Amino acid sequence: MAKELIFKGKNENDLKNMSINDYTLITNSRQRRVLKRGYNTEQKKLLEKIRKFKSGLYKKNIKTHCRDFIVTPELLGLTIYIYSGKEFVPVNITFEMLGHYLGEFVLTRRKVQHSTPGVGATRSSSGAAAKK
Repeated sequence: MAKELIFKGKNENDLKNMSINDYTLITNSRQRRVLKRGYNTEQKKLLEKIRKFKSGLYKKNIKTHCRDFIVTPELLGLTIYIYSGKEFVPVNITFEMLGHYLGEFVLTRRKVQHSTPGVGATRSSSGAAAKK
């Protein structure tokens, strides 16, 4: 038997039926403060796009630059493409992501991978071509 996932004493069905005001009461203090203040214009646009997608009026992939959007039960099961600064990365929203920000799941920095220095880059590399 699979273990039932619970968030602050509520299961997935309870959370999906819960209003946003009731959800704010069980989130952490930082998320509760942000949700009580309301969404900014960019977040409202994303939320409207999500609602249109769920109703079937919006057929394209949901793409956003809005990394400060908090994952709510309304987003569960969706795939949202989040901008990393270079490209849109697909993120499947799961139960464990509730209460986190979208930006936490897409890294903006990568590990630096240097190659060999070019000719004339440093004093030592200038002699490297003549050593052949």
